[in-house]
Amino acid sequence: KADLFLFVCLFSPQTYRKLQAIAIGSDFRNVTKVTEHSFDELIKSLGPKNILVKNIHLGINASDVNYTNAKYTPGIVPPFDVGFEGIGSVVAVGSEVTNQKVGNFVVYTLFGSFSEYVQVPAETAIPVPAPNPEFVALQTAGITSSLALTFSGRMTTNETVLVTAAAGGAGQIAVQLAKLAGNHVIGTCSSDEKVAMLKGMGCDRVINYKKEDFAQVLKKEYPRGMDIVIESVGGEFFQTCLNNLAVCGRLVVLGSVSSYTREGGLAGDNVNTLQLLAGSKTVSGFYLPAFFPHVPAHMMNMYKLMAEGTLKVHVEDKGYVGLEQIADAVEYLHSGKSMGKIVVTLPEDNKSKI
Repeated sequence: KADLFLFVCLFSPQTYRKLQAIAIGSDFRNVTKVTEHSFDELIKSLGPKNILVKNIHLGINASDVNYTNAKYTPGIVPPFDVGFEGIGSVVAVGSEVTNQKVGNFVVYTLFGSFSEYVQVPAETAIPVPAPNPEFVALQTAGITSSLALTFSGRMTTNETVLVTAAAGGAGQIAVQLAKLAGNHVIGTCSSDEKVAMLKGMGCDRVINYKKEDFAQVLKKEYPRGMDIVIESVGGEFFQTCLNNLAVCGRLVVLGSVSSYTREGGLAGDNVNTLQLLAGSKTVSGFYLPAFFPHVPAHMMNMYKLMAEGTLKVHVEDKGYVGLEQIADAVEYLHSGKSMGKIVVTLPEDNKSKI
């Protein structure tokens, strides 16, 4: 196509850089490395239904360490590309692409996003008006919360909804969507700053588990139990949530972040099925790829809510810039101090060789 020819002739660098896992493990910094690759080969391999995106912001997720630890792709052999999501500008389009054009800004989910340039299937890239990091916050974390509440949580209205890790990337969206649906929302967090953020987002009861006994608060203040739980922490948190499910309550497991960086990595929790039978309770797992057909409609709804100002998206600006600082961002997310979504910005004048 003419657009591709023009880009290759006028703007293409000789090389581009990306972050790859060079070993298997959850110690993200020590198992990843920035590597350099031929841009000419990338252009030549552009699939007819793909677009080439120059990344501007990259989304950081707690599960980035699970991917380097081969928990989602057993048998994968290093080196392999890492990262789940990004937002950037379209710089080239494949020969059969009709729904995207050079110059568009798009947000996407794709294994291997931590790269200066990346090929993305055109049909899965979502056009956005500007490369704002808030759109990245809605991409994996936000869409997970929206779909989990709808399909696994079967959310209605006038219910009691508990969100653990409520001040995180997914939690902040789950809290607000549940509240917008007319529910009483409880959120857990670990600092006074996070308490203030969640109260500002409409959370009815915020539990700072560093200062309050999580289990005792639920037993005393909510003896009927939880109708829906969006659970991301695992371990004792999971068991407390399970013990406080209401009759016909639904506990939705998004992850088990407390285990991600421990020896052995991602680990699950045991469920006593007799405990479920007694109250017709449900525990279900949620894995985003199983719901991909529903992503566009839910994304459009969240974009609308954000534009109206009814959905607040908090992106914590820590000033992370460049592929080299992705490890810093991942470690900060796992420090327990982060609030909202964490992103890394790629500089306009990246280090690709021209």
